[in-house]
Amino acid sequence: MSKNKYKLDDILDKFLHGHAQFELEKFPAECIDVIVTSPPYYGQRNYGNGTQIGIEPSPEEYLDNLLAVFLECHRVLRRTSTLWLNLGDKYLNGRLAGLPWRLALRLQDEGKFMLRSDIIWHKPNAMPSSVKNRPTTDHEYIFLFSKTSNYYYDADSIREPHVTFTEKSRMKGGRNHFGKVNGTPENGKNAGNSNLHDARWDQAFHPKGRNKRTVWEIPLSKFREAHFAVFPEKLVELCILAGSKQGGLVLDPFMGSGTTALVATRLNRRFIGIDSAKEYCDMGRRRIRNVQLNLPL
Repeated sequence: MSKNKYKLDDILDKFLHGHAQFELEKFPAECIDVIVTSPPYYGQRNYGNGTQIGIEPSPEEYLDNLLAVFLECHRVLRRTSTLWLNLGDKYLNGRLAGLPWRLALRLQDEGKFMLRSDIIWHKPNAMPSSVKNRPTTDHEYIFLFSKTSNYYYDADSIREPHVTFTEKSRMKGGRNHFGKVNGTPENGKNAGNSNLHDARWDQAFHPKGRNKRTVWEIPLSKFREAHFAVFPEKLVELCILAGSKQGGLVLDPFMGSGTTALVATRLNRRFIGIDSAKEYCDMGRRRIRNVQLNLPL
């Protein structure tokens, strides 16, 4: 444990250059409202620094290092806070390693985090693949963790449009049931809902839309200074909106090019970012400065 502790006010809206675990050890306990992050994928890219996660000799060592980081994340999160974790998988010797789920289960097995949801991030513009003996991968996982069963979650902020009674509906009978007394299909399933059977449809559905589903279709994003796909702003936005109030403090211990900080700033939240690559810390600072000056990104 580091002896040099940070004062929270000194690191608000800052990018910290260093190893995520060791930087987090300097944080006060229970000071963060939500964590949204995407750690480096295993064996994907070597940034040429000695504090990097993702270039370990084995997947087991990679998972050990990530576990150490997220146990520190648990310490700095408030009791009502959440962790939104995106992680890509890897084929090793022709076998899918299952790294996202292996990490998720280890975090839960530690007895610290509760795994609340596994979300499929569907990428409609995923890179084409030349493989011929399996499907092309066009999804990744986002795991929602909490510290306790009583945590902050703003469902209304991320609701999606209702599908029932639209052209996208798969319900038998479709729009023919709309507004008709006793017109609801599957009578047994909906027998207890008087609103539906009395044709009071406006009272049966939430006015802001239906509860967010667990498949999110969000395209990959590009940022001209980064030579690879970056964390999509829309994906980060959903996590921040659901996981924090305005003015809340958002942490990304693997900040990369600064997308989480950028979205947090736009949504009137504070942020702290950590990254082991100095060039990405500098890149993130430039992006935030451009937003503050209202310059194009």
